[in-house]
Amino acid sequence: MVEGGVPFPLLSDAGGRVGTIYGVYDETAGVDIRGRFLIDPDFNIRAMEVLTPEVGRNVSELIRQVQAFQHVVATGEVTPSGWVPGKPTLTPGPDLAGKVWKVWKPDQAF
Repeated sequence: MVEGGVPFPLLSDAGGRVGTIYGVYDETAGVDIRGRFLIDPDFNIRAMEVLTPEVGRNVSELIRQVQAFQHVVATGEVTPSGWVPGKPTLTPGPDLAGKVWKVWKPDQAF
């Protein structure tokens, strides 16, 4: 970690150009509203969340989602709702369609 900072680049969007592209710029207030976008190495948006200022974000959920996307890319498996590293995953395919509930129980994720 950089002393007094964060270990990743930050972006300032004073004119709202980036926020406008992502649909999070509030022109009346002149600021971007809270937007989070997970963008993969191929520049595809894999997840997004937009919140108004009065509701806080969940950093733990952001980290969980990054871990889930990394796992999916590395293994080809899929992660069910609430998945965390070390918990069961699913193998995608026609045999799984409509039967997820038979192989995955919500309490397995927590």
